Amino acid sequence: MKFGPVPVEEAVGALAAHGVRAGETVVKKGTLVSPDIAQRLKQAGVETIIAARFEPGDVPENEAAVRLARALAGDNVMVEAPFTGRSNLHAETAGVLLIDVAAIGGLNSVDEAMTAATLQAYKPVVAGEMIGTVKIIPYAVPEVLLQKGIAQAGKSALRVAPYLRRSVGVVSTLLPGLKPSMVDKTLTVLSRRLEPAQATIVLDRRVPHEAAALAQELADQARGEPQLIVIFGASAIADRRDVIPSAIEMAGGRVEHFGMPVDPGNLLLIGFIAGKPVIGAPGCARSPKENGFDWILHRLLADVPVTRADIMSLGVGGLLMEIVSRPQPREGGESEGEE
Repeated sequence: MKFGPVPVEEAVGALAAHGVRAGETVVKKGTLVSPDIAQRLKQAGVETIIAARFEPGDVPENEAAVRLARALAGDNVMVEAPFTGRSNLHAETAGVLLIDVAAIGGLNSVDEAMTAATLQAYKPVVAGEMIGTVKIIPYAVPEVLLQKGIAQAGKSALRVAPYLRRSVGVVSTLLPGLKPSMVDKTLTVLSRRLEPAQATIVLDRRVPHEAAALAQELADQARGEPQLIVIFGASAIADRRDVIPSAIEMAGGRVEHFGMPVDPGNLLLIGFIAGKPVIGAPGCARSPKENGFDWILHRLLADVPVTRADIMSLGVGGLLMEIVSRPQPREGGESEGEE
């Protein structure tokens, strides 16, 4: 593509790279300069304009943008019609956004003329939400360059994993001093968290904070309706040998991982019983504020695997609130408020 100042009479057939106002004649940016426009500009005293002229093999910005967007779009992703060199991608259903980070980085590294931006990977999204955008910077790019971008983008770099688990079982363990109203409030907060996934609490059980009692309830729920089990402990998990992890193993399950580099949310546990995921919720899950529990809960509701490596990769960006501004968890006695 040729770009630069040209005499008005030579700009016919090119695009006006910038808006031009001369007397009563207004030419908007990106307008195809016709003989009539050139004549009116000349009569208004304009001698030259900044113009862009396509060369053989050039692909116009809108066509290039939509071709790249279509290459990126995977399952449950819709590509919007392009405009001014931009094509947006939207979620077709509610779920969790999955991104091939290397593919996005590869596309952006090909040439400054082509860019792609997305939401954060694993972000919960709703139907219709914009999850990414492709922008072509100049008015056109060479076909050979576009092909390189498409190759780097690969296929289906952006996908939305729809929510699949709709039924959740909850077990709350009890100790003297834990008010029933606190348990009720916790269930209300969890219900609101489940709303975007159209999931509901189908079982609400409360047992003593003892491994044997909890193990029996977990085994019963694992054989029943819940597709996901959440445990709210009356006391925070302090060790893999504590009540909640011990109960999971006594119920015939396994502890996948304990601890998370996300604050608040450090004391989260993930396990499985009879193939069903179990979350040992951190104390901060009782609060409606965003915390590490949200990140893991939504992935599991969408049946997105969560491994130890996945959890331990969350450290960068995992500081969700200022530590200086919050009370220390063990000051003044045990408190699970934010862990």
